[in-house]
Amino acid sequence: MLETIWFVIWGVAWAVYFMLDGFDLGLGTLFPFLAKDETDKRILVNAMGPFWDGNEVWLITAGGVTFAAFPRAYAIMFSGLYTPLMLLLFALILRGVAFEFRGKVDSARWRATWDACLVAGSFLPALLLGAFANIFKGLPLDAAGLFHGNLLTLLNPYGLLGGVLFVVIFAVHGALWLATRTEGELQARAGRFATGLWLVEAVVAVLFLGMTWFDTRLWQNVLAKPVLLALPIVAVAGLLLTRVFAAKGAWWKAWFASSALILGAVLFGVAGLFPALLPSSLDPAASVTAFNAASSPLTLKIMLGVVLCFLPVVIGYQLWVYLTFRDTLTAESIRKGPAY
Repeated sequence: MLETIWFVIWGVAWAVYFMLDGFDLGLGTLFPFLAKDETDKRILVNAMGPFWDGNEVWLITAGGVTFAAFPRAYAIMFSGLYTPLMLLLFALILRGVAFEFRGKVDSARWRATWDACLVAGSFLPALLLGAFANIFKGLPLDAAGLFHGNLLTLLNPYGLLGGVLFVVIFAVHGALWLATRTEGELQARAGRFATGLWLVEAVVAVLFLGMTWFDTRLWQNVLAKPVLLALPIVAVAGLLLTRVFAAKGAWWKAWFASSALILGAVLFGVAGLFPALLPSSLDPAASVTAFNAASSPLTLKIMLGVVLCFLPVVIGYQLWVYLTFRDTLTAESIRKGPAY
């Protein structure tokens, strides 16, 4: 029972992380296309600046859950997938430094350098996180947990399509976020990007779901428990409503619909994996599951108490941040605001 509870916590932590950090990863990816001058750039950076580090708390939470609740899965993941995980870590560090450094020197070349780092540090994590769809397909793990492959093993059509899907979903999510935070021409530009990319998002999502049917067991596992069909239904409804609300200029509704798409899609993947954390493509019996990778019952009980105590604090802090910085961003407010 404890293993199942922690599996759910693990999945929810990843889903919330993708929903929250997804918009600033997407906005960073679109940075050179949405910002036409320095004022636009400062607006974009300030649309992300107060939130990005709080959003990444959920990444730390998801990683911490993996380490504390499923240490065997953590060890195998960080040994077998060392290269992409290090690339992800370095890209996220680069993005964080870019936020803090771009406004420190009044030089166009200085800002351009850190703007490029911001774009790279946003696009690469989105691509790499999507490429971890390889986990759905199964990793070449033997009974001892050894990874029989390399970085090129992950560069297969399914994994690459997962990477493209995340880049596009996050780009739409980010453009919608900017539309909720701005007005005038910049808001209109963000709205055009969101609606224009939506068709690409829909096509890639359909292709990915189709490949998921043939290349993984996610659909079969979900269909075995029909109540779980609510998750892909939420994802599809979110995808469709994103376009409906964006067409009406209801940007907040469109952003929440996009959030529903991300939550539904990620939780569908997690539910389809259960009880596996790292399924093996070599031998299903060699898969790393919530039961053979879990910590001791005492550890799971103690950690559950810690989570129940501190999770409300994290949620409360994030709500405070979002409410505090909820005002619309304009050129005037940026001139008086933080020097991002």
